Amino acid sequence: MSGSTKVLDPAFQAVGQKVGTEIWRIENFQPVPLPKSDYGKFYVGDSYIILQTTQGKGGAYFYDIHFWLGKDTSQDEAGAAAIKAVELDAALGGRAVQHREVQGHESDKFLSYFKPCIIPLEGGVASGFKKPEEEVFKTRLYICKGKRVVRMKQVPFARSSLNHDDVFILDTQNKIYQFNGANSNIQERAKALEVTQFLKEKYHEGKCDVAIVDDGKLDTESDSGEFWVLFGGFAPIGKKVIGEDDIIPETTPAQLYCIADGEVKPVEGEPSKSLLENNKCYLLDCGAEVFVWVGRVTQVEERKAACQAAEEFVASQNRPKSTRITRIIQGYETHAFKSNFDTWPSGSATPGAEEGRGKVAALLKQQGMGVKGITKSTPGNEEVPPLLEGGGKMEVWLINGSAKNPLPKEDIGKFYSGDCYIVLYTYHSGERKEDYFLCCWFGKDSIEEDQRMASRLANTMSNSLKGRPVQGRIFEGKEPPQFVALFQPMVVLKGGLSSGYKKLIAEKGLPDETYTGESIALIRISGTSIHNNKAVQVDAVGTSLNSTECFLLQSGSSVFTWHGSQCSFEQQQLAAKIAEFLKPGAVTKHAKEGTESSAFWFALGGKQSFTSKKATNETVRDPHLFTFLLSKGKFQAEEVYNFSQDDLLTEDILILDTHAEVFVWVGQSVDSKEKQNAFDIGQKYVDRAAALEGLSPHVPLYKVTEGNEPCFFTTYFSWDHAKAATQGNSFQKKVSLLFGIGHVVEDKSNGSSQGGGPRQRAEALAALSSAFNSPSERTSGTDRDRLNGINQGGPRQRAEALAALNSAFNSPSTTRTVAPRPAGISQGSQRAAAVAALSNVLTAEKKKHSPDSSPVGPVSSPVAESSASAEAKSESGQSETEGPEEVVDAKETEELATETGSNEDLEPKQENVEDVNDNQSSQSTFSYDQLKTKSSNPVSGIDFKRREAYLSDEDFNTVFGMTKEAFYKLPKWKQDMQKRKADLF
Repeated sequence: MSGSTKVLDPAFQAVGQKVGTEIWRIENFQPVPLPKSDYGKFYVGDSYIILQTTQGKGGAYFYDIHFWLGKDTSQDEAGAAAIKAVELDAALGGRAVQHREVQGHESDKFLSYFKPCIIPLEGGVASGFKKPEEEVFKTRLYICKGKRVVRMKQVPFARSSLNHDDVFILDTQNKIYQFNGANSNIQERAKALEVTQFLKEKYHEGKCDVAIVDDGKLDTESDSGEFWVLFGGFAPIGKKVIGEDDIIPETTPAQLYCIADGEVKPVEGEPSKSLLENNKCYLLDCGAEVFVWVGRVTQVEERKAACQAAEEFVASQNRPKSTRITRIIQGYETHAFKSNFDTWPSGSATPGAEEGRGKVAALLKQQGMGVKGITKSTPGNEEVPPLLEGGGKMEVWLINGSAKNPLPKEDIGKFYSGDCYIVLYTYHSGERKEDYFLCCWFGKDSIEEDQRMASRLANTMSNSLKGRPVQGRIFEGKEPPQFVALFQPMVVLKGGLSSGYKKLIAEKGLPDETYTGESIALIRISGTSIHNNKAVQVDAVGTSLNSTECFLLQSGSSVFTWHGSQCSFEQQQLAAKIAEFLKPGAVTKHAKEGTESSAFWFALGGKQSFTSKKATNETVRDPHLFTFLLSKGKFQAEEVYNFSQDDLLTEDILILDTHAEVFVWVGQSVDSKEKQNAFDIGQKYVDRAAALEGLSPHVPLYKVTEGNEPCFFTTYFSWDHAKAATQGNSFQKKVSLLFGIGHVVEDKSNGSSQGGGPRQRAEALAALSSAFNSPSERTSGTDRDRLNGINQGGPRQRAEALAALNSAFNSPSTTRTVAPRPAGISQGSQRAAAVAALSNVLTAEKKKHSPDSSPVGPVSSPVAESSASAEAKSESGQSETEGPEEVVDAKETEELATETGSNEDLEPKQENVEDVNDNQSSQSTFSYDQLKTKSSNPVSGIDFKRREAYLSDEDFNTVFGMTKEAFYKLPKWKQDMQKRKADLF
């Protein structure tokens, strides 16, 4: 660090000493601290400096400095922000990562500090701008872009600003409208909902109404009608006009330049870490992003000049405004920077954690700052990580050729280095259904054929369990705590039992060292608690001993336990347990370090010196979440910053890297073919991270499916099980969470959101779905028509019924204009029955919700209902005004019912099912023998998914030992278990 550093700016005194965000605005070319109440407000005429301080698991502080430039800020202010950012970095020890942020093109990392969004405001303190005073509310139209972080931009309040490809938010004084373009991204719709809620709480004190308007849907008496009135009436909107904001800079092959005396000169050859000298600055041009790499012994003035040269380089290349400039100090390179290199070898070229510590500490002390940010934290007591619940069922198979041989109970916990195993642990987690932990364990000496066979057989097992198990690939020596904790004890022995291993060592002429229980064997016990008390067989020589551990020595019929002088009591207890596990009933001889018998040393080939150093633990690192892209065969990972559970989008596959483990999380809505490639994706990531980040190539790798996340995955999130339980795509999930339970989006026209009560509509859809999914729906098309008394147009009639129902729900009006039907198609008895059933349900519900009775059951969202139907039309290409010409089968009807709040996995459906079953059972009952799945005299014409509903009350009590009312109050999975036991599932 330069000895000629200027006096520290008073605004930067004692910064970076606490985790979080600190912001300064440039006023008269000087940084002025911004009040916390103004965080997130950025005026377009100003420039700002933002410091983000994070603390790693090792205790050290890490810094990101961003300088944000409003679109109307002056060049002088922008230059002052850049210079002050370098000075702030110097105050922090010269190791921060610096980012240049241009309004409208901010980095994901910057935006992640201000979730759900920042909304730039007109005005400013410099260049003649004045901060606007409090004014009368003004209607504003915004365009929303982004799946995980949102880029908000105010656009002119005019119809011409709208298009079919984006999501817009219209903020009026009494109501906020979200307009979803027909071609807009589902995930952007979901994220825009968060912004809508943010606007409501922040600028309307939580009191305004919220409405969702779907492109292509026009109903003059609904929210849609109100929305278009604000634009002067409905009229077609034009196609999207591509502007500068929509231009995504191309990522080009990285080109390295050296910055010397303010000039940028190309460096020959491919970018390589070996080309970066610690007394120089370099520019790495990646097209969409430009990096400035600063050697750790460069001076402050050199660093300022390098940043200025980068600005001039971008300008001279006529790059778009969205081109990012990031400055990185040697030793603190980001993943985004290193990903432009084929490898990033660790070694002396990278400064260690201690290097330069004294100089920086002295500098900070001189500036009146503490040194907490650069000192190691004192390690605390060992924490027990999240472990799987005990009491489950354990099954282990040894891979032998193409077969998997089950291990006897007494051998579960013994693993041979030359073999591969499949482990299946079945357990219950709270009130959930059965959970599964399915892993392959690969010994370090196992053959590839056995590894591939283990993976193939494990996949087959997972598929047979409907993909619900957490699948893992675990290598010897890298066993995670939740795996070790399942075996009490766990012992890894030399050699192997499989035919493949035996054949390999025979071909190589190697001796068979397989543990037999009779030969000389030395077992090291190093664990201290349930999650790490693994025992491993080591070479039977004196040098293998360690004073900090316990050992078990087996020599023929003799068994010794050896206690190192620094070993723990827990290790001594485990040594006794291992002895009993390997040699049940054997008499054990005890030996403390320094009191060994001659027989003990003889078995080890003579007394030798050994170490007393404790094994060092691996470096602890913070977890990182990534999305990925396969471009031209190259795997590219992009980080999701400040991640949360909300970033696990159901349409995506994401990678969570904790450095100790790697998880591939697969959303429910991911294509089935992509789901099968989860391990391949994970392996590509591991290979890349091993080359760039020093990740072990044998790190445990897991496949985790949405809805089946284990505790050792959810521990990295502030996990909300209510979020995990929601159904549908990203938008539907967000609607359900924000507006579904206990919240109704109001419609001024009739006091409710759309026509009827949410519960009424949910039950109506359930009843209608039940009517459509009659026994005839499971037969062929011809039989279906015949059984329903319909000779033609059955599917069409159902489509019209659904369309009419959707219209009734989406409008206070009870009428709807539909396309005329071709001649010869009658109204149809099925449609009439559906309407009658619907009327009955709504009438009954109205009586049920009279002042004398209290409403029962959850409230589903009218927003979800309207948006779900609109999305179904958008995906099928059918507009709101078209007649329902396409065939709508029973499956589609079920999906619509699911989207509108009657999903079978949620409690609302259980009440509806109960009502439907009661209605059916009151009409007809059958004997238990007739209803059983393997009945010799089966019943036809019933809903086979609800066989139990056709039992009489007396038979129901006899079969299930409870009343129907009590049965339907059980969770769905418990109902299914009871039905399986009764052969009614």
